[in-house]
Amino acid sequence: MKTFLSIFGLLTIFATVGCKGPTNSDSKNVADSANQAKTDSGTLKVASSASEDDSKFAVSATSGGLAEVELGHLAEQISKDPRVKEFGSMMVADHSKANNELAALAKSKNITLPPVPGEDEQKIKKDLTVKSGKDFDITYISEMVKDHEKDVKLFVDARSTVKDPDLLMYIDKTLPVLKRHLQHVKGIEKQFK
Repeated sequence: MKTFLSIFGLLTIFATVGCKGPTNSDSKNVADSANQAKTDSGTLKVASSASEDDSKFAVSATSGGLAEVELGHLAEQISKDPRVKEFGSMMVADHSKANNELAALAKSKNITLPPVPGEDEQKIKKDLTVKSGKDFDITYISEMVKDHEKDVKLFVDARSTVKDPDLLMYIDKTLPVLKRHLQHVKGIEKQFK
């Protein structure tokens, strides 16, 4: 029966992704659809205790974390300001670690995660790649402030919606790091004003 449910779940995922075609290429939406299909078919519940709220949190956190790493690499390559380069390096190191921890957790919970950042995050990266000098630095730091405010809110809100104890421990471990990032990047932003 479990094999049937797994096969049914995979077929549902392929059908869901296939039917949406190119109009639903956002990796976050694809991952959310895959998780919804697992929940609908019962495979998510059979394999783990992850709820729909748990999987939505994991998808959003992963998309944001992947974007932080990509944008951090961009800051390391493009910026000439040592503060911005150092912050970019911190983003790569800290978010790579958090992403790996969340990926391992998600795998154990049978939660599908996006392989790349979502469309909104990809747009920010595209916009930043055409900038240079002070314009890049100011835009990157401004985006990092907005993104970390959004991340902190996501994690704070998840404290009341996520049910899985392992994901709650991940939230409790990661939230203070995100708050430190936000404080740090706001300090850099003040120096640019």
